Amino acid sequence: MSPFQTNLEKYAELAVKVGVNVQKGQTLVINTTLDAAELVRTIVKKAYEAGAHNVVVNWSDDAVTRTKYDLAPDESFSEYPEWRAKEVEDLAEKGAAFMSIVSASPDLLKGVKSERISSFQKAAGQALAKYRKFIQSDKVSWTVIAAPSKAWANMVFPDAPEESRVDLLWEAIFKATRADLDNPVEAWKKHDETLHEKVDYLNSKRYQKLHYKAPGTDLTIELPKGHLWVGAGSINEQGHEFMANMPTEEVFTVPYRTGVNGTVSSTKPLSYGGNIIDKFSLTFENGRIIDVKAEEGEEILKQLVETDEGSHYLGEVALVPFNSPISQSNLLFYNTLFDENASNHLAIGSAYAFCIEGGKKMSSEELAENGLNESLTHVDFMIGSAEMDIDGITEDGKAEPVFRKGDWAF
Repeated sequence: MSPFQTNLEKYAELAVKVGVNVQKGQTLVINTTLDAAELVRTIVKKAYEAGAHNVVVNWSDDAVTRTKYDLAPDESFSEYPEWRAKEVEDLAEKGAAFMSIVSASPDLLKGVKSERISSFQKAAGQALAKYRKFIQSDKVSWTVIAAPSKAWANMVFPDAPEESRVDLLWEAIFKATRADLDNPVEAWKKHDETLHEKVDYLNSKRYQKLHYKAPGTDLTIELPKGHLWVGAGSINEQGHEFMANMPTEEVFTVPYRTGVNGTVSSTKPLSYGGNIIDKFSLTFENGRIIDVKAEEGEEILKQLVETDEGSHYLGEVALVPFNSPISQSNLLFYNTLFDENASNHLAIGSAYAFCIEGGKKMSSEELAENGLNESLTHVDFMIGSAEMDIDGITEDGKAEPVFRKGDWAF
């Protein structure tokens, strides 16, 4: 077996055993693009070997997607197939596990009218609202992993010989996910434990606020009472562990919806809706975004913020040290799954119910009463750098260092 094939097998096994942690008799749903076909076939084999009852694969294709955005009538973008939404709801209710394999070109929809993109994002968000609740309260196991496409590899390695770019991106993905190690499953268990040391410390501190300072950033984020920091592994309703993102280097919690004030500047490009948004800043007042500026993709960013009322507020606060492995690779992935794990980040939109005590069992109304945001969208954007300092503010107003020069200060 070639080194590539060996790593692909280990990566597939990681996705099945650590990512979604497939149980005997469980259905696995895989959403993927055609670029990941070889990986998908290996994952399907590993899933059945682990005892899966059924593996459902939903394929998409970048070329088909782009053709639709170029040629379909405007009204088709405000529709989302009802049967597809019902299918995932039904599968989630029956305890299926869900895996997404991302590989789309970061600027697949460059030049497409932004109204088409925002119409579809809104239609999909509304149709899949019930399914998203399953995901955001950890009722089911789910994971997001990646596989290269030619277009994506061209963006990450523009200076490498064209014929080696996809291979280089595979290598970077294997390294970032620890799939290139001798025993990746064991390595992930250790990584999970390391992140939980930070989680336990932050949960013991119960900071009332976080204060971020960096070039272009002076931001205060209030945290709700009973907030919980979480990191790496999650536990579903049946008590089974899973890893929602591979790779992951973050510990994260929820902001208090109306408690965000100041300005924050991005430090990496954001690929959203098939477009690149870059060099942007957001200004908040009492939690709400009141000003949006971007050197590239400003219109797309403004439309993201206008998705619904909840998309004017934040739903996630995540801490990632600048010395994390992905950051130290010095690669810009143009893909949030990787770039968010190289940088402190925030998310516009909905909050995760499991980030507050008792949240998994709370209704939408109860979550809102506790200060958690609800939205059709959830989009992470990167704000960390080697120049970022973060203080935790205690109930009595004392400031304690959490980050100094982009790294943990405790």
